[in-house]
Amino acid sequence: MVTEQKRPLRDEYFYVLDVLPTGSPTDPRPAHLREPVAQVIGEEHFSLLEVVPLPGITLKTGDRILVGKNPEDRVYSQILKVKRPITYNDLSPVAQRELENILEIIIDINEARFVDFFNSAKPLTVKMHELELIPGIGKKLMWEILSEREKKPFSSLEDIQNRVKISGLKRKIIERIIRELQGNEKYRIFVAR
Repeated sequence: MVTEQKRPLRDEYFYVLDVLPTGSPTDPRPAHLREPVAQVIGEEHFSLLEVVPLPGITLKTGDRILVGKNPEDRVYSQILKVKRPITYNDLSPVAQRELENILEIIIDINEARFVDFFNSAKPLTVKMHELELIPGIGKKLMWEILSEREKKPFSSLEDIQNRVKISGLKRKIIERIIRELQGNEKYRIFVAR
């Protein structure tokens, strides 16, 4: 894997959000000179990248791929190179539509990570708690979560929903991740900078 980007990769595994066979629409070159790219999101830190697949490799939306941090990863990678880091605004309309579905898959696979957040979230300031950064969680719900986790740590997202009487928790987490990806949030709890 040849990397054109300057900052180091934070994620090893990524999910394909969209495949652009005629290259990035932001590429100023004529379409026939562009290389195919895929827009992907990292599994752990939600890094957004544009990558160039290896010749002959067909990627499709939803594929989980290894981009890798180390040179030895290139043996297993389906990626020729990382073209560039991108932002939410660089995502194609298809990638933006697929984002929620892919985030749901990532949350399902890594549920323990998100449950751990609810078990260990701390105050940010004297007047604000990390839990309040999740859409729909205000002071009252925050205190209920803190009270319940003192009794016994949460074991799953379903456990949180049942014990605290909160619905659509996964949707709320997805909404928070998307807000962080859009870059409009002062505090980030899931997306790496």
